[in-house]
Amino acid sequence: MFGKSIVAASVIIVGVTGTALAQTPSQISQFNAWGAYSYQQGNGKVCYVLSVPVDKQPAKIDHGDNFFMVSQKPGQNVSFEPQFKAGYELQKDSKVTVTIDERSFSMFTNGSHGWMENAAEEPQLVAALRSGHKMTISAVSKRGTKTSYGYSLKGVSAALKAIATCK
Repeated sequence: MFGKSIVAASVIIVGVTGTALAQTPSQISQFNAWGAYSYQQGNGKVCYVLSVPVDKQPAKIDHGDNFFMVSQKPGQNVSFEPQFKAGYELQKDSKVTVTIDERSFSMFTNGSHGWMENAAEEPQLVAALRSGHKMTISAVSKRGTKTSYGYSLKGVSAALKAIATCK
């Protein structure tokens, strides 16, 4: 069910990171709703897990390609960095809210991306992903449309484990 969407999104992520690559990311494995991927960047490797929403609201609008990912970039000393990618431009100076069960995290926005507002909370968000049951992301488009996305957390722990030793 998720395979084609995740593979398409994995190709998109290479484009949005601003890295010109001659190769498509390699899939490490698929773990239910979450895929684990890697690609070479310079002299190092980038590994990440990625999932697409299972629910998009409001239902009657074109959301484009949306996904949530967590990346490992050992050569850049980046460990488990969460990121949201909307299929549209986000409202300037808006926040993206990631809610896992009853815990909420705030992301700042730039263009169509959201990153953790407080980098010190990144490990807490990753821990919540591992132990959580439900993740919802709320955002506001450039036009002011309030959107929300529901993600399955089935397989996220196994996917994160698969990229833990990325080198």
